[in-house]
Order: sequence, then structure tokens, then C-alpha cells
Amino acid sequence: MSLLIKNGRIITADADQVADIFIEGETVKAIGKDLSVKASKEIDASGKLVFPGGIDPHVHLDMPFMGTFSSDNYETGTRAALFGGTTMVIDFILQKQGNSLQAALDEWRGRSNGNCVGDYSFHMAVTDFNDNTKKEIKGLIENEGITSFKTFMAYKGALMIDDRQMIGLMEEVKKCGGLINVHATNGDMIDYLVAKHRAEGKLSPLYHYLSQPEITEAEASERFTDMTFYTGCPGYIVHLTCEGALNAVRNATKRNQKVFVETCIQYLIIDASLYQREDGAKWVMSPPLREKKDQETLWAGINQGLVQVVATDHCPFKWEQKLMGKDDFSKIPNGHPAIENRMELLYSEGVNKGRITLNKYVEVACTNPAKIFGMFPRKGTIAVGSDADIVIFDPGEKHTISAKTHHMNVDYSGYEGWELTGKVKTVLLRGKVAIENNHCKIDRGYGKFIKRNKVADKI
Repeated sequence: MSLLIKNGRIITADADQVADIFIEGETVKAIGKDLSVKASKEIDASGKLVFPGGIDPHVHLDMPFMGTFSSDNYETGTRAALFGGTTMVIDFILQKQGNSLQAALDEWRGRSNGNCVGDYSFHMAVTDFNDNTKKEIKGLIENEGITSFKTFMAYKGALMIDDRQMIGLMEEVKKCGGLINVHATNGDMIDYLVAKHRAEGKLSPLYHYLSQPEITEAEASERFTDMTFYTGCPGYIVHLTCEGALNAVRNATKRNQKVFVETCIQYLIIDASLYQREDGAKWVMSPPLREKKDQETLWAGINQGLVQVVATDHCPFKWEQKLMGKDDFSKIPNGHPAIENRMELLYSEGVNKGRITLNKYVEVACTNPAKIFGMFPRKGTIAVGSDADIVIFDPGEKHTISAKTHHMNVDYSGYEGWELTGKVKTVLLRGKVAIENNHCKIDRGYGKFIKRNKVADKI
């Protein structure tokens, strides 16, 4: 099967050109003006933007949490991602305390194998670092292609590890060529504030936000950068939300340290005022939404090169699940649906409003995740030899976000009624048309597990 995309404006992280793309099998074979090649199918992309497939390196599909599961499984979640222009996701495996990393991998494969529509990989979340766990790190990196390891500085009594375990893990991961991801908030302080507010009868969703003030994230981010500086292990802060935390990273640059930073689309465009609404539970996530001044900081951080990635932390729960905490904010399952909306929201709110350039858009949504997590240039760019993961995008089409029309398995939207400019029209995954005319053309099982290379410590 061959395919020719004609006359599109091709945007990569470092280029902008009108040209044709010839695809044969799963990869790009040629890029140039007026290519004289015969193809099985031809797509005219005149007047359209052509991007690499988006990469969302932070999702939670079919994830056990607080006695329930996130409502998108690997089929519905990766399909919804494709509708929104994201062709590759990286999910998180959660080790159970007392169990091996291999047991966790087996459990997650049991849910994902044969079920994904789009391509995927895994991060390994280490919740119990000990001598046995330590011995598994090298094999995961070299044999399984799982090269990134997540740690939690919060969720005390469940996922959180202490600094001693963190240092030990960092030293082993560095030795084996991996990278540490971190949920950087101060778990002890948050645990104290949650208990305090509950004891005082302050139980509405607003107190989820007030239990995680900015200082809890700033302090943990500073501590994490210090530990990565000491060990020399590459570090990546997931879902950074606020000025104080980004200032911790900014301080680290003064000693010539590189720390990778991810924010999420929600932290760029919605704020904590939503927690005062009657349906505020819809936006209960950790870290919580912040203030307008933090949005300004994050947009600036993207343009300054301090924030390298915009992800989603997609972890959807239906409204019935959210109501588990109707009388107590601490019982609301934490999570937010956005896997389908990220690329269009980032274009409309970022590029269309002049906050970021087209090249920066591709850099943070596609290219940097591929580089940091060991998939570039196979993924994250449009180049000869790269996987033909391609999005054809109409920059002028206006449309409205609604739960009535989205493809995520959740019965509300965090962006209901938002009017956007710019729409995903056609999506290719490894050379095959995946989304066309608002229909999915590929089946469950087409998505492939992508083994990743040892990670970059600089980009």
C-alpha cells in the first residue's frame, strides 16, 4: 500500500514547507515538491497543515484507582486519541507494594495486549524500591524497551516512596540508561492538610485544591531537582502546574542543570475557580488547577524552553464515579478527560491566539516527547524513514467541544461548549488511514507496543 499527500504545508519542530509526502508501507519514503510518483491513494492537503502524529506521554487507561478503574480502556482511549490527532501514548504501569515490577508489567499487558487502536508504550511506576526491584531495572530497559521510571512524592500510604528509595532508584536508573519521572508534590504536607480540612468539616471540592497549595509543589520540585543534580540521573517532572514549581527548575538552570518539564493542557487554559461550581468534582485532579498567573508562567515557560512537553494526564472517570466523593472531596477519584482534545485545544489557544508558533506547537506536542523518551526520529517528526504518523489539520475550521460528540468513554467534558479554531481532519498511523471523515478506519489491535531506546539526557 502506498499513499501520496499532495500540497500540504508540512510543519515540523524546525521546518515549514509546502511539499508532497510519499508513503510506502509504514514509513515515509520521500518528501519534496511535485513528486512524480504513483501511489495507491492520493490525498490533496492544499490549504491544510500537515503535522507529525501527536505523542501524549502521560495517560492512565484502564487504571485501578480508589476502588474503581479509569473509564477509558486501551481500545476507547487510544481510539479517542486518534480522533484528536494523537497517534502514540505512553501509559503508566503501577507496581503494587510487595510485588515485583515484572508482575505489574504482566498485569498491564493483560489489559493492553491486542486492545490498542493507536500505538503505545509504558512508563514503570516504582512504588516499592528494594534489592529485588533494583535487579529488574536493567532488564526492563534493555529487554522490554521500558526506559522511564515514575516515582510519587505524594499519595502517602499508597504510591509514595521516600527520599532514600528515590536516591537508590535514581542511581540504578542512571547506570542503566533510563530516566526518572516524578509526581512532585509534598505528600506529608498534603496528607496533613487533607486530614485538617476533613476534621473541620470542609468537604467540598474546593478543599481538594486548598489541600495542595502551590508550596507543596514548589518544595517537592526543588527537592527533586536537588536529588537529580546529586545523582546525575536525567529527571522529568510530570504535570507541572505553577510558578513556584517552575521557579525551582529555573533555579536549577543556574548551576547548568537540565531538568525536563511537562505541563498539561488543562493547566494552560482553565483555573481553580471551577472548584467553586456545584459540579467542581469534574476538575478534581492532582495537582489541582491553579491560578491565572500560573497559566501566564507556563506559556512563558514553553517559549523560554523551560517546559518541553504538553501532555494531558488523561485519567477519566464518569460522573457516577466522581460522585463517590459527593460528601467528601478526599473520596473523589482524581482525574480529567483530555486525550482527544489536547492537539486542537493547544492549537486554538496557543497558535491561533499568538501564544506559541507552529514550530513550537509541534515541538511540545510531538517531537520533544519522542526525543526525551527514546523514539526519535522513528516518531515525532515527518522525515524520510520515520513512521508515517501524520495529521492533516484544517487551521480555519471552527467547531465546539461537547461530550455529545467526543469519543472518550466519559459522560461529560471539562471543556463543554468551548469554541475552537482548527480541526483534525485526517490521521495516518504507520501509513494507514486511521481517521477520515470523522470515522475510525482501523480496528482494535492495530496499535503496536513501541520498544523505546535509552533516553536522552539533553535535547
